[in-house]
Amino acid sequence: MKHNTTRKLAESAVFIALATILSMLKIDLPFGGGITIVSMLPIVLISHRWGWKWGLPTAFVYSLIQLLLGLDNVGYATSFVMAAGVVMLDYVIAYTVLGFSGLFDRLMGKTRWSVAAGIAATFTLRFVCHLITGAWIWGEWMPESFMNMTMTNPWIYSFLYNGWYMLAELVVTEIVAMSIYAPLGRYIRGEDIHG
Repeated sequence: MKHNTTRKLAESAVFIALATILSMLKIDLPFGGGITIVSMLPIVLISHRWGWKWGLPTAFVYSLIQLLLGLDNVGYATSFVMAAGVVMLDYVIAYTVLGFSGLFDRLMGKTRWSVAAGIAATFTLRFVCHLITGAWIWGEWMPESFMNMTMTNPWIYSFLYNGWYMLAELVVTEIVAMSIYAPLGRYIRGEDIHG
């Protein structure tokens, strides 16, 4: 049991470090936001490898690192409540939800389809977090025009702004996850431990 916990901690630390490095490799998109080089995939894989109950605290630690890296964004908030909203919804909750990806293994078994469903669901939850802060907090800086459309509603602006890069991130992550599932399937299913 102790060996298993040590292994979980070591793997989680390596995957958090990998996810953090990948999050710094960002491609800026023309309408704002950007996509990373599948930075959230290592956190998703830990959740599938060790289960969502282990994936959730791993994702929480990753969220705190992302918060530290993006701390300057909190400075844009004009009140304590807004700052708390940025901290919780743009970072802590938005990245911690990735840990729930492994829940789909209970429904579908440890298959490529459970990984695909977990990515789709948790990235959608992350998008919802950003949608809320985008309208509530960042909507204050909404431009008059975005994507060649007149902007009058912060919810529409937030949907377009966050949807643009989150959809790109989702598609790239799904493609990479499905491409690497064959060589990583044994790892995700824990077959490297048991035989």
